Amino acid sequence: MSMSPSILSVLSEDLLVRVYEFLDPPCRKTWRLISKDFLRVDSLSRTTIRILRVEFLPTLLFKYPNLSSLDLSVCPKLDDDVVLRLALDGTVSTLGIKSLNLSRSTAVRARGLETLARMCHALERVDVSHCWGFGDREAAALSSAVGLRELKMDKCLSLSDVGLARIVVGCSNLNKISLKWCMEISDLGIDLLCKMCKGLKSLDVSYLKITNDSIRSIALLLKLEVLDMVSCPLIDDAGLQFLENGSPSLQEVDVTRCERVSLSGLISIVRGHPDIQLLKASHCVSEVSGSFLQYIKALKHLKTIWIDGAHVSDSSLVTLSSSCRSLVEIGLSRCVDVTDIGMMGFARNCLNLKTLNLACCGFVTDVAISAVAQSCRNLETLKLESCHLITEKGLQSLGCYSKLLQELDLTDCYGVNDRGLEYISKCSNLQRLKLGLCTNISDKGIFHIGSKCSKLLELDLYRCAGFGDDGLAALSRGCKSLNRLILSYCCELTDTGVEQIRQLELLSHLELRGLKNITGVGLAAIACGCKKLGYLDLKLCENIDDSGFWALAYFSKNLRQINLCNCSVSDTALCMLMSNLSRVQDVDLVHLSRVTVEGFEFALRACCNRLKKLKLLAPLRFLLSSELLETLHARGCRIRWD
Repeated sequence: MSMSPSILSVLSEDLLVRVYEFLDPPCRKTWRLISKDFLRVDSLSRTTIRILRVEFLPTLLFKYPNLSSLDLSVCPKLDDDVVLRLALDGTVSTLGIKSLNLSRSTAVRARGLETLARMCHALERVDVSHCWGFGDREAAALSSAVGLRELKMDKCLSLSDVGLARIVVGCSNLNKISLKWCMEISDLGIDLLCKMCKGLKSLDVSYLKITNDSIRSIALLLKLEVLDMVSCPLIDDAGLQFLENGSPSLQEVDVTRCERVSLSGLISIVRGHPDIQLLKASHCVSEVSGSFLQYIKALKHLKTIWIDGAHVSDSSLVTLSSSCRSLVEIGLSRCVDVTDIGMMGFARNCLNLKTLNLACCGFVTDVAISAVAQSCRNLETLKLESCHLITEKGLQSLGCYSKLLQELDLTDCYGVNDRGLEYISKCSNLQRLKLGLCTNISDKGIFHIGSKCSKLLELDLYRCAGFGDDGLAALSRGCKSLNRLILSYCCELTDTGVEQIRQLELLSHLELRGLKNITGVGLAAIACGCKKLGYLDLKLCENIDDSGFWALAYFSKNLRQINLCNCSVSDTALCMLMSNLSRVQDVDLVHLSRVTVEGFEFALRACCNRLKKLKLLAPLRFLLSSELLETLHARGCRIRWD
């Protein structure tokens, strides 16, 4: 008897593509393992990819011919030679790539960037942020990508006005650029940028030492919608006055921590842009005055406002909320004058609020939290760090009414107890929960979180000394989606509890700093179970022996950042770690009493072609070979001598 054909054989490729588009990334991984037809659909449909190992780059580019976004930011061995070999490979096509992420690719310099720009003719978006060696030569090489629309160069410390000039002349169609922390950029570079790239819609000049002259130039950008200038120390109210009659399309402005900016400057912005939707002025104004509120009343479309650190009276808060009923986000952290009365009035007016930051508002009590919970049913993010008057009563209201809550920060709220956690656990959509320094919670409270918050992605239990192994076991059983877990200085934890972490297969970030009761047994269990671990902090875990580090070297192939300060690792184990962890890029190796100079030398030689950040004790600067240090520097590794 002949077998009946599979139902899959009657489905057209177009129909399979439509089904594929509905799948999330984990399901797509399973999809391509089912059949050759499914694998072909995956190959033809995939448009984005993140490469972890550079040796697979040519094969993957050939396998996925329709890629438009290529992420090489976590590819530790990427350098100019790899790029040149790729260019010579006739089987690889990069013609369709529009987005290229080279963040932290410190070994890719001018030669490699020029080759990439030549290979990717359709390139529109490039990210070279945190490439500390990216300078004027590299900028000149990148300028040949004439089709660039978006460019991110955050913390490219070697970039000067000369390099920026090469880019803006070659890529005059830029509509988004970020120059955050590019400390060599001055008014001259910003002026040329504004003259050559008149179509700019988004500009970030945060932390630059530019003056009001730059703001005069920026004000001439007619299409500018987003302007970020966080912590620009030389910009003052006179500069912001240029924006009042300039940049007519401006919708979002961030002047957080601009120390010379006052309410007068903010009024200039508000007066000239009645359609503004986002205004961030945290820690730059001392008080929200009546005159400022008069202008705020005209902002009918304002959705986000940050005034952290300002003196905001209850009456001012009510006036603000009654005028801006479209608010979905407000930042009031360290606004010490905020009380229950103001928050109750605010909550009644802003029914669509989604994000509220009340960190360090010491006079806010359960009354305010209850009012917010009952009125703002769309609340998704609530930050209450160091609000010491919050107790289980306020958390009870959150559990009853805030069903959409996704992020809750209760750091250093010592009024939080087990009963409070029981109420919080009713927020079934909770994804991020911070309970650091909450000393009155125990295994009982953590059990409620573990049994009911199955969607939890991030959990911070820093210095929560009251819970132990049983609580951690409950979390590991119930919160299978956790990808970030902080357990530093939870001194009651032992191997018995830590071994349960191996159940968290999606865990990528783990902090175990100061856990003196865990040994190599516990670390080995974590290494075996948490294969996706990318960040691990073991500082001051003094009782972990080499057996744990051997397991880490064998199983944790995805580790990219590790802190081993004050650990009892030996020469042999350290060498094994550094040679086997093929993706590690950031390592802290301070106060390793069992490691000799020779041990450091061999370990660093084993990984010098992929390290990007390294922390060592200062005396090693004169003990390690100059050849090794020169190699590390040439590969773009930054060494911090402690």
